[in-house]
Amino acid sequence: MSRLHQIILVVSTLLGSWLTMQAVHESGRVMGALATGGHVARVILNPFRISRTDLAHNPNPLVVVWAGPMVGVTAPLLIWGVASAVRMSAAFLPRFFAGFCLLANGAYIGAGSFDRVGDCGEMLLHGSELWQLWLFGAVTAPFGLWLWHGLGPHFGFGPAKGQVNHRAAYGCLLICAALFVLGLVVGGE
Repeated sequence: MSRLHQIILVVSTLLGSWLTMQAVHESGRVMGALATGGHVARVILNPFRISRTDLAHNPNPLVVVWAGPMVGVTAPLLIWGVASAVRMSAAFLPRFFAGFCLLANGAYIGAGSFDRVGDCGEMLLHGSELWQLWLFGAVTAPFGLWLWHGLGPHFGFGPAKGQVNHRAAYGCLLICAALFVLGLVVGGE
């Protein structure tokens, strides 16, 4: 039974981190658009699609496109900081999420610069230099891996031998399911 709880925790944490990372990234783009006088046409958060924010009017595309990864790494770090400061018993979960977001956004921007995919193409089109994308990836991705260092036992690996916090496992499963359903209901396309 302990392996079942471990699987529930690991799978729901990974899937929930992916879904939440996309939502945080897109919220950054929305904030960037609103802060620069842009108008958001729609946000796609369907769990079966890659997220995106479509703008009806975008007077400052460089700010908007950079706001996604900047908020995408900053907000999770703040959440983890608060969880640590209040000594939340499951603070390893926001720490994992922060690491996930740093790694995902860093890899997306750093590696994506070579093919100029998605946000990277927009960044380069609107004035960012390649070295800026590489620097962002070189700083955030390794820091994300560093945040993950030592978390294995919380997820039942190594000396924990499959033992995990059952409440954390089922809490993550519930949150993941809610995010999935919410994405289907209001996530567009």
